[in-house]
Amino acid sequence: MASTRLRRTVTSALAVTLTAAAAVGGTTAAVSTGGAEAAPTGTAAGTTAGTTTGTTPSALAFGGKGHGGRTDAERAYRDLLDHGKNAKILTAAHRGQWREAPENSLPAIEAAFDDGAEIVELDVRLTADGVPVLMHDTTVDRTTDGTGDVSSFTLAEIKELRLKEHLGGAQTALTDERVPTLAEAMAVVADRGLVNLDKGWPAREEIWDVLVDTGTVRNGLFKSDAPVDEVQAFREAHPEALYLHMISDDNLASFDEFGDDQPVGYEVVFGTEQDAVARAPFLERMAGETRVWANSMWDGLADHMTDEASLVDPSRGWERLVTTFRASMVQTDDVEAIEHWLRTGEGDTVPRGSVRVQAEDFAPGGAGVAYHDVDAGNRGNLDMRPGEDVDISDADGNVRVSWLRGGEWLTYEVDVPRTGRYELSARVSSPYTPAGVYTVSFDGGPESERVDVLSTTSHDKQELQASGVVQHLTRGTHTVRVSLPDDAFQNWNLDYLQLDPVRR
Repeated sequence: MASTRLRRTVTSALAVTLTAAAAVGGTTAAVSTGGAEAAPTGTAAGTTAGTTTGTTPSALAFGGKGHGGRTDAERAYRDLLDHGKNAKILTAAHRGQWREAPENSLPAIEAAFDDGAEIVELDVRLTADGVPVLMHDTTVDRTTDGTGDVSSFTLAEIKELRLKEHLGGAQTALTDERVPTLAEAMAVVADRGLVNLDKGWPAREEIWDVLVDTGTVRNGLFKSDAPVDEVQAFREAHPEALYLHMISDDNLASFDEFGDDQPVGYEVVFGTEQDAVARAPFLERMAGETRVWANSMWDGLADHMTDEASLVDPSRGWERLVTTFRASMVQTDDVEAIEHWLRTGEGDTVPRGSVRVQAEDFAPGGAGVAYHDVDAGNRGNLDMRPGEDVDISDADGNVRVSWLRGGEWLTYEVDVPRTGRYELSARVSSPYTPAGVYTVSFDGGPESERVDVLSTTSHDKQELQASGVVQHLTRGTHTVRVSLPDDAFQNWNLDYLQLDPVRR
């Protein structure tokens, strides 16, 4: 019998339902412990609940195949203008593929397109000498080795700065990448896809000049929530400009104000699905005339329909955004995962032959037997294990053990389906460098060598990291203990452990 998996199902009313699901590679079973039946993970058109074949269907599970074209950019442009019922669902990479390169960097742009995105969301600011460069914040502090406002640097000065890894942060390692100009970015984009020009509305004239100079007018998507008359004045002066309008309950009237001259899309933002902008009649009208853009990076952008919720069960996130909220463009921090879902309907499925155990599903027995936690109570305030002192928290739909500290340990029971050698991986998150270290022991045996936890540059962005620890395990139930040495810095979060068969 597979180990019980506890997880949280978030509803629009923010109610918490506890479900238990057994997870062993190739199978998923779900039973309700909180009154509501849990939906099997990864079910969608063209898939079968409870099975994972490891093959890719020839047809997409969601959306159409899209239009043809000479280049990827031409195809993306044609798809953007298609808002029919069988239109291709477009993926937008938030700040580029920051998981593989610094956010808003040229390699992040290339990686996003390589991983299947049709759109890259980039942030544009002006330097002191009026040059558009890529930077999300008003300052360079978080993402570079410099300090100060972007607008206080000349182009030459900002080019001296080095970008930090991934999402940056105070303890993040530096890279050799430099802050790109928009012109440099558009040269990369030209044949690859589209760009969502976030933060750039105040610099729209300077941005327009760059698009004209680089021959990428049809690649750039201007965006704002500015008054409609201001937007229309810009569009009349630049009739070839592509424009995306941000809409929420605060400016709901914008849709009617545009009349017959609608933008190519609307970025719909709603804190809860009860918001007027998220109601079906309004979205039906919008989807009939233009594209609907939804954001799934974190809670509050589209209620609780997030990337993390989608990985647990796509019907809690991406699938609902597309089928219920008419989204035909989705901005994500998990490009490869959403592209996989579009093809297969699956979320974060367990690989065939592997075993996965959720961090919150530690063994029974209580303190001193199943775990040791250095501080009393559950600092995460997610009451999934009443009476236990382990810190269980929710991050945008992801349930994990948090506030991991030196001296703590957790014990798990795992059911191994087949005798063989297995390598352990851990899905973790931390903004720190170093983030921490751990050791692993099996069935009361000796501890492994120390495994470094690598920074993901965010507490809320998880990554599956291989440990290098390989163990021969017989078929049946085994115990796995994860221990955190108290002589090392420790500040990280654990989503799940996974044992993958080592194939010769």
